[in-house]
Amino acid sequence: MDLNQYRTDYENATSHFLAVARGVTEAQLDQHAPGGWSPRQIIHHLADAEAESTSRLRRLLAEPPGSALLGFDEDAWARADVLGYQVLPVAPALLVIESLRAHNLAVLAHLDEADLERYGEHSARGRFSVADWLEAYSRHPRVHAEQLLEAINA
Repeated sequence: MDLNQYRTDYENATSHFLAVARGVTEAQLDQHAPGGWSPRQIIHHLADAEAESTSRLRRLLAEPPGSALLGFDEDAWARADVLGYQVLPVAPALLVIESLRAHNLAVLAHLDEADLERYGEHSARGRFSVADWLEAYSRHPRVHAEQLLEAINA
């Protein structure tokens, strides 16, 4: 895939997730599919994941090749009462998602094809390039949009 396709895919994934998430009603926010997260938890997770992904992209682009990229335990974050995944309003989280992804898209506009090969070492995934980042963070909101739909239709 070339850089323009990656950027378009990333932007489309953002639009898709936000459209689905903004369609979730207040009454649906705490519904669960069997064994799954609620829409509220999914939205808060994606906001935190976007903050992490924003940091990763900057490390990939600004730090020396092979720099460390730390993973995080998403289930632990979702269960941590102090983070409020089960009770906080989602409007601020949606703003985080929208703004961070727009900010990342602006950075992506400055890349050239060679930048796709820049890489770091992810604590769970190993070698992780900008191309890998683009694939992962274009897929991630789509996966969670599907989870949102499953939860509200449960």
